Amino acid sequence: MSAYVRTRDGCFPVLSWSMWRHIACGKLQLPEDLAWLYFETFDLLTDHSAVTRLEWAEGLSQCSSKSELDQQRNKLSVDTLKFLLFLYIQQLNRVSLRASLIGEGWPNRTRSPSPSDREAKTSMQNKNWDDQAHLVFVQSHLAEILELLVGPAQLSKSGQTSRDCQIPLEVVRSLDLLLEGSTNHNRTNVQPIHRLLSEDPLQSQAGYSALSCCFNLHKLLSCVQHVLTLNPFGMSACLRSGKKLAWDQQAEGPMKRAKIARNTHTAPHGSKIILMSQVMKQTLAKTSEKLIGSNVKLHRCSGAFIYLLSPLRSVTVDKCQDCTVVLGAVETSVHLHRCQNVQVVCVTARIIVSASSSCTVHALTPTRPLLLPGNAEITLAPFHTFYPSLEDHMASVGLAVIPNAWDQPLLLGSEGLMGPDPPCYRLLPPAEFHMLVVPFKMEGDTCEVPGGLPEQYQAALDEKERRIQKWQKTVMEAKLNKEQRLQFKELVEVKFHKWLLETGHRRELDSLIPPPTNVVNHCETGRAADAEHSRTGEVTMAS
Repeated sequence: MSAYVRTRDGCFPVLSWSMWRHIACGKLQLPEDLAWLYFETFDLLTDHSAVTRLEWAEGLSQCSSKSELDQQRNKLSVDTLKFLLFLYIQQLNRVSLRASLIGEGWPNRTRSPSPSDREAKTSMQNKNWDDQAHLVFVQSHLAEILELLVGPAQLSKSGQTSRDCQIPLEVVRSLDLLLEGSTNHNRTNVQPIHRLLSEDPLQSQAGYSALSCCFNLHKLLSCVQHVLTLNPFGMSACLRSGKKLAWDQQAEGPMKRAKIARNTHTAPHGSKIILMSQVMKQTLAKTSEKLIGSNVKLHRCSGAFIYLLSPLRSVTVDKCQDCTVVLGAVETSVHLHRCQNVQVVCVTARIIVSASSSCTVHALTPTRPLLLPGNAEITLAPFHTFYPSLEDHMASVGLAVIPNAWDQPLLLGSEGLMGPDPPCYRLLPPAEFHMLVVPFKMEGDTCEVPGGLPEQYQAALDEKERRIQKWQKTVMEAKLNKEQRLQFKELVEVKFHKWLLETGHRRELDSLIPPPTNVVNHCETGRAADAEHSRTGEVTMAS
């Protein structure tokens, strides 16, 4: 493909959707939906302004036919070489475009995973957050990565590179997708890799010629392999040296094992991480500037209610069970991996679920939810809550209310798109639908679900409201005396508390009650509850 795109109009240096569709569907025999998934996902990871993203969403929302949708998609182009690298690194999790869907005549210089490798996908360690796996992958594949950047004129008939092979500086810029660094050990002034390589002291080591503005391929390979190191802003570094965050009552009870850390005070844009691990049977809530633009990972949490109501870059919920996670606007993706009985409520550019069971996702998303292998009993439902600053947060990351594809999932298996049989998901029946109330006081203008609810779900809520009004009318018309009213009230309260215990909602309500003053930690994070909780059911969001 690297050679092909350089000889076709509309393919280099930027690749149009129409040409990628021709390559993916005509050459690689991919379904068009899968081809668009790769193209769209890469574009979601590109640094577009919020205004640009909102304009794109507006264009999509005006498409009323397949031809209009194609016309809109044809306006999208991506950086060709960066897109090639994006496709190549899909092998990190052993899901490769060329693994089983390769067309005739296309070069395959990498070992494709065996069927047994692919079948073991669902039980593998998730490598998306594994810094060591990233380093090993790039180190072992760096030669092939650089070969993707070499023009076909410099390759021999067998596809091999020569010792004097040259790579222009403009081409090396595509490596910025994968690599960045700093020339000092304090890891400040982080720069993209092409800028570091074109300046001393790495310039001469990388074989850069100021006359031709090119790098010698083999010197460049040797230089990068020599200086490549573990990501100092990755997950392992955050655990080792990130700022530890203490939550209320962390020293006692179920929070004793919890680990909450962040690197947001040192990490550059795009590399900010917040980790919450082993949060058990607690309600944690936060809205803060420190959360904005962060990549959040929730790991091995159990029985927790977690509210992160700020604009986030990405969220991964890994190995959690019996949790409810309510998120602010998420710029790129929310990924559930190996979770059980987890409810996630989010507005996000992409929702991904893999190797999970009995999970419910209430989403507002412009892209089709991606269901990867290993899922069972997944429920997809419309976004059903709001908080006062939600629409401001959505605008800040470029998320609009339409299009909304929450109910149009893509099922992706190891061999491509899967059919609906046997289904691993269902759409939430309207009869089971209830609104979620965010129980915190905040400032802002949003006072309803952005974009409203789908018609059938709104009708179900209206019917429930009519039943409540009918019940209230029945009670009023019963004309109970004072003693009967007290007996009736006690009966209702007993039934209500029994229901709270059976459903687990009692623990959720209890965790919203503010702790005694002498155990409240005045650190920058924690639960903050308002004295009015007992009267209004609201608590104040921590900032």
